[in-house]
Amino acid sequence: MSIAHGRLAVVVVNYASAQLLRDNLVIVEREARAIAADARTIVVDNWSGADERRAARAVADEHGWMLIEPDSNSGFGGGVNLGVTRALAEGATDVLVINPDAHIDRESLGLLAATTVASRTTLASPVIADSDGRTWFAGIDLLLDDGTMRARRKRIPGDSQPYEAWLSGACLWITREVWELSGGFDDDYFLYWEDVDFSRRVVAAGGTLALVEDARAVHDEGGTQRAARQMARAKSEGYYYYNIRNRMLFAVRHLDDASVERWRRSIGRTAREVILRGGRRQLLQSAAPLRAYFRGVREARRIARSGGTDRKGRSWS
Repeated sequence: MSIAHGRLAVVVVNYASAQLLRDNLVIVEREARAIAADARTIVVDNWSGADERRAARAVADEHGWMLIEPDSNSGFGGGVNLGVTRALAEGATDVLVINPDAHIDRESLGLLAATTVASRTTLASPVIADSDGRTWFAGIDLLLDDGTMRARRKRIPGDSQPYEAWLSGACLWITREVWELSGGFDDDYFLYWEDVDFSRRVVAAGGTLALVEDARAVHDEGGTQRAARQMARAKSEGYYYYNIRNRMLFAVRHLDDASVERWRRSIGRTAREVILRGGRRQLLQSAAPLRAYFRGVREARRIARSGGTDRKGRSWS
């Protein structure tokens, strides 16, 4: 399927991952042009060093991609804001935001396009698998009682526990209408949870979320964050820190005082759950998970103490 009466842009936020652009973005661009011949590719290269900036320039020049070059690391949400804003200014009506370690085929892109043609205020995502074919994302619910997560497939009929669904920022089809409704990403998150926040604000503004179950993308989780020497299950220190921190940032942005207090009381427990996503063995081999735990818990508690006075967008840097 092609995009009728629209223009597509592909936006990737890059951080020290020029080789991943060669491996994956070349594929994404080819597949995107199969459904939209004039599809434009925009790379936002968050600053990670002079060598990586030169590498990003080289691959962008080689393939004719537009390169946006922030002087600092603007984070994932900030990078998406830069890229999507530029894409819309260049005339795009639809934007595929995709990680540099992900790729998607033309049939799946066509399904995402068809979903948003039918409803221009719909934010759409494919099901996402890892490079071994295992399901990595097929819809996740945020449980509002304590801020923990549950796979969509684990919903229980008749369960009264309040939750909100969200879509992963690893691969999103965003229409101009959805972007204008939501106001874009909240870049105070810097990394992780900004897609949870974005999904919530889309729905709050009158939009809808669509997990397109027949569409598939492939994502090598952590490819942009994990050093090659680390175990496959282990996560980066940044993954742990920002997941612990940003859970409370979401709470003070969106929830009432009673809910913020419930989430605050469970900071320690939920932080341990985040760390253990990387397994117990990592704790014997590196101090990074424990360092991220203590930093993240300290910052989450600070946000919980301070956040009740301002839920309008103050930066917590």
